[in-house]
Amino acid sequence: MVAGTPPPPGGRVRPQRRYWVRTLAMAGPAFIAGAWQFGPGNLASAVQAGSEYSYSLIWVIAVSTIFMLVYADMSVRLGIRTPVSMISSVKDVLGRRVGVSAGVGVFIITLCFSVGNAVGSGLGLSMVFGGSPIVWSAVCTVFVGLILLFRNVYRTVERVLLVIVALLAATFVFSAVIAQPDWFQAVHGLVPSIPPGGQLLVVALVGTNFSLNAAFFTSYGTHERKRTAAEYRQTTIADTIPGIVAPGIMTSLVIIVAAAVLGRQNTEATTLAGLAKIFEPIAGPIGSTIFALGLSGAAFSAMVANATAGGTMLSDALGKGPSPSTPTAKRTSAVILGFGLLITILFTKSPVQLIIFAQALTVLIAPFLGLLLFVMSNNRQLMGNLRNTWWKNIIGALGFLSILSLSGLLIYELLG
Repeated sequence: MVAGTPPPPGGRVRPQRRYWVRTLAMAGPAFIAGAWQFGPGNLASAVQAGSEYSYSLIWVIAVSTIFMLVYADMSVRLGIRTPVSMISSVKDVLGRRVGVSAGVGVFIITLCFSVGNAVGSGLGLSMVFGGSPIVWSAVCTVFVGLILLFRNVYRTVERVLLVIVALLAATFVFSAVIAQPDWFQAVHGLVPSIPPGGQLLVVALVGTNFSLNAAFFTSYGTHERKRTAAEYRQTTIADTIPGIVAPGIMTSLVIIVAAAVLGRQNTEATTLAGLAKIFEPIAGPIGSTIFALGLSGAAFSAMVANATAGGTMLSDALGKGPSPSTPTAKRTSAVILGFGLLITILFTKSPVQLIIFAQALTVLIAPFLGLLLFVMSNNRQLMGNLRNTWWKNIIGALGFLSILSLSGLLIYELLG
């Protein structure tokens, strides 16, 4: 090259391209959290919301997503700052009993979720390929168990879930297009209101979309990926925001689809399979198949994330290691998978209302996890310059008060 000649255009573009490649490589931990929250319980709650109340509860998803984003961000920063793990730091700062309680609480939540994941994965595949839903549930459970046998469990799970979430996004966008909803009414659903009799459903929607257990686990993925404070901004752009916003958008699309399909036919779907079948008059068997594949994919991804997270955090709480690759974490994950399959076999019928009720129960443990994230991310000695800013504290406090209020509402409903 002659002296003084400017470098070729590609020479300027290549560093920028490398920057975006590095940024995209940051994706992972928050997508696992998103896959965990976007499971059959989430779908069941969204279907019932659209079926019974049309577009009027979309605002619940929007508000829940904002709260979830702030708490996931807290967890990411904690993952960067904690020397060993989240629960280990909780033990150091707040005491061993508090740390153990957090791990056990998440484990209980994962047991509740495991049943819906097993049912949903088998149901979706049986609708597509035929055969018994229980057999397909067993196949999915065994397949997830094989994934957890990999040496580097976390990275394997991360890659699998990134692909599934991308496919799910395409599936539910296509479903929304063929459903031909009233988009003006859908936007109007962003105005907050609680229809009569919708209190428990609101609790379930918040419990699945403002998933504090999933936010809590994000710190483990961040720590597993060895993120640094210098990478925090890139992580936020490439992972935290898209990983949390994506399931919020997909849940809103499910509500919109249910409202459009069921509203047009003046009917109601009491099961996820029922909603998929109702697609046939609109888009033929292809529409039904696409929705069924979305259901199965959501259940399968949630099954993977649920078992991984529950096993990892209970292992950490018991002092056996904070990685999903530890023997204790793998055994605990197997217990979670086995529990879900066992209950599915014993109770072959799983009504949507039962799944929704199980999802709603998780908000009884969620305030405890939210309080830990809030307190720990404000610890000056641990967090340094990554401590919560004032506006994150305001949104975080509002989120905590909302989940605490919903816990009180659920207890009132149960007693009533």
